[in-house]
Amino acid sequence: MTSIWTETTSMPHFAPLSGDCKTDVLIVGGGMAGILCAKMLQNAGIDYILIEANRIGSGITKNTTAKITAQHGLIYHKLVNKLGAEQAGLYLQANLDAVEIYRQLCKEMTCDFESQDSFVYTRRDPKIIEKELSALETLEFPAEYTENLPLPFPTAGAVCFPNQFQFHPLKFLCALSKDLNIREDTKLLELAPGMAMTNRGTIRAEKIIIATHFPILNKHGSYFLKQYQHRSYVLALEGAPLPGGMYVDANKKGLSFRSYGDKLLLGGGSHRTGKKGGNWAELESFTQTHYPQATIQHRWATQDCMTLDGIPYIGQYSAQTPNLYVATGFNKWGMTSSMVAAQLLSDLVQSKQNACEVLFSPSRSILTPQLAFNSIEALSNLLRIAPKRCPHMGCALKWNRAERSWDCPCHGSRFEENGKLIDNPATDDLNS
Repeated sequence: MTSIWTETTSMPHFAPLSGDCKTDVLIVGGGMAGILCAKMLQNAGIDYILIEANRIGSGITKNTTAKITAQHGLIYHKLVNKLGAEQAGLYLQANLDAVEIYRQLCKEMTCDFESQDSFVYTRRDPKIIEKELSALETLEFPAEYTENLPLPFPTAGAVCFPNQFQFHPLKFLCALSKDLNIREDTKLLELAPGMAMTNRGTIRAEKIIIATHFPILNKHGSYFLKQYQHRSYVLALEGAPLPGGMYVDANKKGLSFRSYGDKLLLGGGSHRTGKKGGNWAELESFTQTHYPQATIQHRWATQDCMTLDGIPYIGQYSAQTPNLYVATGFNKWGMTSSMVAAQLLSDLVQSKQNACEVLFSPSRSILTPQLAFNSIEALSNLLRIAPKRCPHMGCALKWNRAERSWDCPCHGSRFEENGKLIDNPATDDLNS
């Protein structure tokens, strides 16, 4: 169960840390966000080190569907209504800037980068399309209304963002990581002010960025309450018609479509980690009905951190940690959000002003209905009797039959059948 990206890329190797050292900025995590942070800091002439416990790109990045777009579902009418046009406009512009930076970077590398229109469609509710278009008109963005889509079912309308992009994320990482100061096989064991203890030595750093998908430090920030994790599934189909463009259902449980070469990437079957969902069986059934001549070439799953308000947490880790920073909660839009994070964090560690600092601040209000749901979910699973418990915070694990893994419904940690850690925020195997 490896992604098409993993199967078509040979990733570079980087040596592990060799003893104690000192740097201005330490980056923890070698996914898209961490590597982009390293690139931005190197361009700015800042002394840094990036450490990765395994290999770069070996976490969530390798399982993305790799859409580069400022269209993050139907988010803009929600942002306008809740935060006002100014803050909504900042979110839009930050992500449009991210798309443009990718475009410039990808001109210099081979990563199957191609322009595609991006669509968010609805199958039943045209009013939500009208609301989104109205909000985008307020923000002076030239979104387009589309009624007839080349999908194998009728739709009730869609919002189109023209001239967005898609690419091969691991080919991009291969090219981007060249000449960066990266140390693989270097696991963070403990953090202290200005200091990180790893399995390869101690790193003294003036500032530290945690870019580990879900933050691994529980003492600050309350991220175990402020977000949950969500799984979704992908099939790469050969012999299915290619619609052209990138398509996402406005419904979180809907389907997504994009092409890669001659293959259709069909996504869906999603569910909260540790809960039941359609997984690959849902996608296989859809394929049999709508693409009976197609064959499944690859299948994989991914996991996304979902925030309380749909906006990522990027900035100071908590109010009590002035030199510790975080990038997390990308809400299924990890490519553009990673670039936004790299831009913002690069400014913050250099004490530069950034107009988006307040918008993405991890210390913003957490008083939302989702907070209550997350708290109830955690409490119920802490009290539930179970044969296996997550080493992160002790929640009862549930067996995932489709992927043959032990999954935590509280915070999304996952483990292989033998107890080996797959996904954080847990940092240790079940038997450690």
